[in-house]
Amino acid sequence: MRMRFLGSTSEGGACPTLYETDRGTIVVQGLQVTDPEALADLRDVLAGEGAVEVPRELLVDIARRVL
Repeated sequence: MRMRFLGSTSEGGACPTLYETDRGTIVVQGLQVTDPEALADLRDVLAGEGAVEVPRELLVDIARRVL
């Protein structure tokens, strides 16, 4: 799989960052959510999955540019 950088709201290459893959999917790079109360709200989490928090403005900006 190959990835192309889409954007980030952080400076200096820090997280969160979004990438588009050659599979037509989006990869999120960021700090894992570790708050037990927040994790309890997740549904059907499979082995190997995790949650990453992404600012709404990053998703809106990328959606405008990519879609």
